[in-house]
Amino acid sequence: MSACVPTHATDSAHASRDHEPHAPPPGKFRKFRKFRIAGADVSASIAVFLIALPLSLGIALATGAPLQAGLVAAAVGGLVAGRIGGSPLQVSGPAAGLTVVTADLIHQYGWRTTCAITVLAGIAQLGLGCLRVARSALAVSPAVVHGMLAGIGVAIAVAQLHIVLGGTPQSAVLDNLRALPAQLADLHPAALSISVLTLALLLLWPRIPGRAGRIVRVVPAPLVSVAAATAVAVLAGLSVAKVDLPSWRSHALAGLPEGPALGLVAAVLTVTLVCSVQSLLGAVAVDKLVSGRREPRADGGRSDLNRELLGQGAANAVSGALGGLPVAGVAVRSVANVRAGAVSRNSTMLHGVWVVVAALLMVPLLELIPLAALAALVMAVGIQMVSLNHIRTITRHREILVYATTTLGVVFLGVLEGVALGVAVAVAVALHRLARTRITHTEVDGAHHVRVRGQLTFLAVPRLSRALHLVPQRAATIVELDGSFMDHAAYEALQCWQDAHIMQGGTVEVTGRAGTRIAEPASSSHSCCRPWTAWRNHHCDRPQEAPQGETRPSGHQLASGISAFQRNTAPHVRGELARLAREGQQPSQLFLTCADSRLVTSMITSSGPGDLFVVRNVGNLVPIPGAASGDDSVAAAIEYAVDVLKVRSITVCGHSGCGAMQALLNTPPGGAQTPLKRWLRHGTPSLERMAAHKEEGWARLAGRSPADAVEQLCLTNVVQQLEHLRGHESVARRMAEGALELHGMYFHVGEAQAYLLTESPDDVFDQVTPSPHEGSPREEPPSRVKV
Repeated sequence: MSACVPTHATDSAHASRDHEPHAPPPGKFRKFRKFRIAGADVSASIAVFLIALPLSLGIALATGAPLQAGLVAAAVGGLVAGRIGGSPLQVSGPAAGLTVVTADLIHQYGWRTTCAITVLAGIAQLGLGCLRVARSALAVSPAVVHGMLAGIGVAIAVAQLHIVLGGTPQSAVLDNLRALPAQLADLHPAALSISVLTLALLLLWPRIPGRAGRIVRVVPAPLVSVAAATAVAVLAGLSVAKVDLPSWRSHALAGLPEGPALGLVAAVLTVTLVCSVQSLLGAVAVDKLVSGRREPRADGGRSDLNRELLGQGAANAVSGALGGLPVAGVAVRSVANVRAGAVSRNSTMLHGVWVVVAALLMVPLLELIPLAALAALVMAVGIQMVSLNHIRTITRHREILVYATTTLGVVFLGVLEGVALGVAVAVAVALHRLARTRITHTEVDGAHHVRVRGQLTFLAVPRLSRALHLVPQRAATIVELDGSFMDHAAYEALQCWQDAHIMQGGTVEVTGRAGTRIAEPASSSHSCCRPWTAWRNHHCDRPQEAPQGETRPSGHQLASGISAFQRNTAPHVRGELARLAREGQQPSQLFLTCADSRLVTSMITSSGPGDLFVVRNVGNLVPIPGAASGDDSVAAAIEYAVDVLKVRSITVCGHSGCGAMQALLNTPPGGAQTPLKRWLRHGTPSLERMAAHKEEGWARLAGRSPADAVEQLCLTNVVQQLEHLRGHESVARRMAEGALELHGMYFHVGEAQAYLLTESPDDVFDQVTPSPHEGSPREEPPSRVKV
């Protein structure tokens, strides 16, 4: 929270309240209040600055520009784009996605002309922002965008590999690949050792396990890796090339552009395209990150993309004029800004201020940094730009040809040429899918089947009409549409034929993929359990009366439900289940919960087949390892999930109104030892924990105390069972390796509300709030959950 800010108006975003009776009168106080900076913004700006400083120097090194150019771009991106841009929490600066473009421009036209091209690109962005065309940039296929970034990443990694090995990169990717064998034969041990140290710290620092890992990860990995490499180089006296920052008095500014007009226009268009697309997509990604946070943002809601384009244009114009690199929104810094808790654009602007201070006062310290460390840092960023998650997603959507074409085009031809080639392939693929429609007519057991494979557009209407006219009058007909689109012309042709065929005494059934009916009377099914029926207020276990003279067989409800599954649901999931049958189960989580019939794990976790390895028992209990219970089923499931399936997390989920917890509270000790009593003995430590923590503070829900003793025991039991889990040898081993996390969860059945155990010292369960941009069910629980 911001210090010394009046409680009735926290920031300028609430200026509309100033007309209320309790608002302060206009004047100096209101003006002064605008300059208040939240403490969260200050801390976030420092975190972003610590990441931006080494990356800016590394990107400048990779482009072949003066190293000060990276600092200029970082400062201008923070101050200008941060102040004017429409995405308050996006951090702009020299981006890795522009490295190849800028390096090529410097090689062709020289540094001063490259700065002029950056200025012209900024002016072009300002023009596009005034024309309000920002949203149209998002129409570019994601396969093209990710392919462009992957191609740039490959080019960066190959070029920086030469510096990592102690050599000098060439200007083109093919030249770098040809020179690689000679470079491997002429290694420089000092530079290579510094690079290996940098890469090792970049990889291992975020993976330090346990509480110590959570503490040290406050310091960003790029800063740690570069600082450690610098310290080793200085203390060991290694002879390696280091950062050389000439005097600011000799810093080169933009000059008049020199070169062929067509080439300069193409260069301006390339810089404009890459800067704009990367910044706009980054702004959308930042919105998704912010929407998942509980804390409100002081600057309002979603990003204004047209204003963001204006901010990026102004930043590029200023950066180029001052001799800086091109500026764009940077994903690494923006994510760090959001995760550090920034609430307004002040954090972005402050990070620019810190860069200016460092550039003026920290020159002697910066000149100790080995170039090999910066090259290793930038090479790691380039490798990360080739995202396996993006490749999997694109493959699933059958866009891999577009992605591969764009990537190879960028690597071997250039950014603008690669993007143009990718767009052309994307358009060709779309037209191919639109025009490729296969229509067949067959007769099976007296029923005529007309099958349409592909999109049904006006181009396919003549073939559709020919196939439909092969159906004789008064025939039973099934029209199967296996596509996701039907235009108006195709709809009219199909509907007119259907009406005429029915009037002539025939029947028509229109189905979708796998034979599921598109339109079907409700009375045609004997079961109320349909996938599209709201499950509330219908009870499959309610006994139905048999017709007079008939006897309803036992198990009718089970058979009816299974029949409904085979008819309605199985066709939809058969393909996915077939894949799982071939590949085997690979769940990411073990979900241990109660056997209560009201707890539907797939519903409350939005998961499907293959997502969760579920263990259910009475009371969601985890017997202490070695307990003489005579039942190793839970321990066996834990061992199998952790050691064989290699799950990454285990969640213990309790729930309200748990009958096992009620039995623990209300059943007196002694008496006959039934199987249920023997099992519930594993919950006795939870009773003891609740009694022992009465004075220190019980486990509780955020914002309120437990409703009664049963709910108190339900919450305490989750915490206690997590302690039991840590006692299992396989769990303890994987947690020590940093490969496994434990999570606690509580589900209130009556409120349909989930709570997660937080990282606070006290055992507090925090409410999970809905988000319109929720991640995939396979994602891990939020990082705020207690481990």
